[in-house]
Amino acid sequence: MTNKNWFQTGIAIVITLLIVALAIRIQVIFEPLSIILTTIFFPLLLGGLLYYITEPIQRLLERRRTNRLLSITVIFMIVLLVVIALGSIIVPMIATETQNLIAKMPQLQREFESLLEFLMTQRERLPFDIQKQVDETINQATEILENLSSRVITVLANTIGVLLTFILVPFFFFFILKDHEKFIPAVTKPFSGTVKQFLIELLYDIDYTLRAFIQGQVLVSVILATMLYTGYVIIDLDYAILLALFALFMNVIPFVGPWIAFAPALLFALVQDPVLAIWVAGITLVAQQIDANIVTPNVMGQTLHLHPLTVITVVLAAGNIAGFVGMLIAIPFYAVVKTTIQNLFRYRSNIAKTMINES
Repeated sequence: MTNKNWFQTGIAIVITLLIVALAIRIQVIFEPLSIILTTIFFPLLLGGLLYYITEPIQRLLERRRTNRLLSITVIFMIVLLVVIALGSIIVPMIATETQNLIAKMPQLQREFESLLEFLMTQRERLPFDIQKQVDETINQATEILENLSSRVITVLANTIGVLLTFILVPFFFFFILKDHEKFIPAVTKPFSGTVKQFLIELLYDIDYTLRAFIQGQVLVSVILATMLYTGYVIIDLDYAILLALFALFMNVIPFVGPWIAFAPALLFALVQDPVLAIWVAGITLVAQQIDANIVTPNVMGQTLHLHPLTVITVVLAAGNIAGFVGMLIAIPFYAVVKTTIQNLFRYRSNIAKTMINES
């Protein structure tokens, strides 16, 4: 019986669960390690994101026989020029709109409350189940409005931590650009034979998957945010640049992100002029159709081969488990797991074929 696959699998699962249970029991021992990993996680994540965005530039420069140090210098200069350009053009617009938003916050809060009161007067006409959902939504919105000031203070208090995180990003970015080709050989060096070959193929496939997703999704998000900003400016919607930037970050989350970005735009339009809400809905619909039928198919193609229902399920589940950060990393994480499983099955199939041929 001990030679059966199901028995060995069951024992492996039991041992894994015991290890997890013991780790939870003695989590105090792992707390310093957890703090270290948390500290370097976001700088490493942002450095890796910048690497995948700028990697085509490095590849182009080195294809023209530019040495590694010079290519990194050029990339840092390009990034710096982009930051300066955005800072001189977009940051003043963001600052102006943010000041206007803060100045109008009491008025907007009163108008939002009036809108909520109107919804409460209309909820009596709804079926019981929908009434309950509306009540919960209204209560949540009221709590958000009441806690807005305290949340702003909390964000300002965390600004120092955010700045320290961003200080570390250039260091991670530099060393990833400099030594990224040494990573796979270093990881696979202790192994040999078919195991080493399997790990090399797996890591290259993971690298390809992450590169395709990040480069494609960032480009798609920039194009979509630009379309939305152009539409908002044409209809003279207040806070157009803030809403477009919010859409830029939200659109990184496939399928779900655009709907999250649409909600605040619709609310601001309703407060400014109810007619604008129709225009905002129309602009969003047109932008989404252009993105779904023209931009995304040409930019990303079918690289990840993910079904829309799978994407939505993974994103929503990750949001419940790890919040907004979970939603951001859900699809790349799922794609990496899928690539790993596919390589495992291919590796197992190759071993089986080899054994059959040898016998």
